[in-house]
Amino acid sequence: MDSTMGLRERKKAETRTAVHEATLRLAIEHGLDNVTVEAIADAANISRRTFSNYFDGKEEALLHGDEQRLLELVRRVREQPAELSAWQALRGALDIFDTENGGLDREWLVRARLVMRHPSLLGRQLASRMRLEKELIQAVAGREQAGGVDPTVIAAAFLVAMRIATQKWLDDETRTLRELTDEVLDQVAQPFA
Repeated sequence: MDSTMGLRERKKAETRTAVHEATLRLAIEHGLDNVTVEAIADAANISRRTFSNYFDGKEEALLHGDEQRLLELVRRVREQPAELSAWQALRGALDIFDTENGGLDREWLVRARLVMRHPSLLGRQLASRMRLEKELIQAVAGREQAGGVDPTVIAAAFLVAMRIATQKWLDDETRTLRELTDEVLDQVAQPFA
């Protein structure tokens, strides 16, 4: 039974990924406004009903990859050694995440540009990030932090640094997203004078 459940969950994850990839590809080729749920379902080789079982709409399907990557980052934070401070755990998780994924620059860039052009995506992304922020706060809660900084502040500062780095990267692609993220995280880690 456990192996069946494992297979079933893997199949669901594969379907979600296929729908996300089809949505991203079609949005790039035709523009998000010109893409229908029916076209996405056809491209992912599923029915319209199956699409609705997985996603509420094309915006959610498009942002699925972003959400999954951030959930993976949260999982990596939870796996960091207990003796690390909250900030060290966040940075360590980012190092592992980046190494395992070989950098996400291209797809992240494409999705970020789509989000900036479509207010409906921006709103959904914000709602998703707020949910993930709560999970990140829980992941760092209980860890030591210099100066007794609240886990909410630490998680928010980390996420803001990532957002700032992404925006800098959108403005100037000559450097990698990871380089810019490290630079901004280093700046955020410095005490304010």
